[in-house]
Amino acid sequence: CPQVTKGEGNDMSSTDLGLAAEEIARSQRQIRRKKRLAFAFVTPLLIFILFAFIAPIGTMLYRSFYHPVVAELIPNTLAQLKNWDGKSLPDEKTITTFSIELHHLAKVRKSGVLAEELNRIQPGLSSMVKSTARKMKRAKIEDLQANGAQLLLKTRDKWKNVEVWRAMGEAGKIFTNAYFLKALDLERNAAGDIQQRTSAKIYVDLYLKTFRIAFLITFLCALLGYPLSYYLASLSNKKANLLMVLVLLPFWTSLLVRTTAWIALLQTNGVINSFLMGIGLTSSPFEMLYTEFSTIIAMTHILLPFMILPLYSVMKSIDPSYVRAAQSMGAKSFGAFVRIYFPMTLPGISAGALLVFIISVGYYITPALVGGTDGQMISNIIAFHMQSSNNWELAAALGSLLLVLILSFYYLFDRLVGTDSIKLS
Repeated sequence: CPQVTKGEGNDMSSTDLGLAAEEIARSQRQIRRKKRLAFAFVTPLLIFILFAFIAPIGTMLYRSFYHPVVAELIPNTLAQLKNWDGKSLPDEKTITTFSIELHHLAKVRKSGVLAEELNRIQPGLSSMVKSTARKMKRAKIEDLQANGAQLLLKTRDKWKNVEVWRAMGEAGKIFTNAYFLKALDLERNAAGDIQQRTSAKIYVDLYLKTFRIAFLITFLCALLGYPLSYYLASLSNKKANLLMVLVLLPFWTSLLVRTTAWIALLQTNGVINSFLMGIGLTSSPFEMLYTEFSTIIAMTHILLPFMILPLYSVMKSIDPSYVRAAQSMGAKSFGAFVRIYFPMTLPGISAGALLVFIISVGYYITPALVGGTDGQMISNIIAFHMQSSNNWELAAALGSLLLVLILSFYYLFDRLVGTDSIKLS
């Protein structure tokens, strides 16, 4: 009997195991089905992020060192310049090849593109290349093939300058770090060594100016936003929600309208100057518009809600009994605030500072409208190279460096402060 019972027990155990295995398999299929359904819902968002965020940034990073324009315009000349020592003029065959290719570019109206590209490497070459292209266009191809080098060198004495041909070879590199060097106010000398640019040095100073303005705006937003957030958090929900509408009101107004309003306030005959002269504080108007001061004031006003919202959210969640408990144990009001309340608001300060700083570093519209030349930031120079000078490679290099600097700042912020404690709501 015990053996039969044992056998029956084994049969029941195997049956239970089979049912359990089927139940586990069914649960796993349901989990996979739910995951596929969730992925299907998220797929449109992933596609949007890919085309609206990842692809533009990837293209910018790629174009910052990939530049095939000159290599496509004069491929034969560049192929022969690879064997050139760079110390004396290229041989007659190379110069003849260039004259023939310049003749062809003039025929198809692309010599201006070559002139612009060479002018970016060595300023002053644009007019020389264009005038030479017009003369090469009038020459017969047979004459160029037989005597192209002499015809080209006779057009301008500057063609006998080795620096011109060296600049041509530099511009013809498909993959180059020249734009990153220029964005850092660096260049290569005749020996190929990296050195400080001998011409205008503007980009490093502009990066420093941009970060200085961003830090100052962040500090002002924290200075103005903290007491206002503290006051809102101390009110009842009904009053706080009513006043919060005034904080959110700028978001319902166009950024262009808010910026234009500051132009009306800060201009020479604007509201502020008229008021100051009206009450007798000054006899002549102050120059406030199109300065760094106007950029800081306007951007502080526009970015202030990004500091108030996270601060108010954190302060509203702090239990007032903590401060009362500290005061009941003998702490002064200021001491209780500094040692108890203020440390609990640091996550809100961190979140607001990070938001304001990152947004202000890449701001474009407000500095362009109210800052003028004195209040410009690096984003305005990037836009200039994309819209006016058509130097997309330099704009991409400047943007890539700005991205690296912001990521580096975020890394340092995470190491020193920590992003885990940041609270946005």
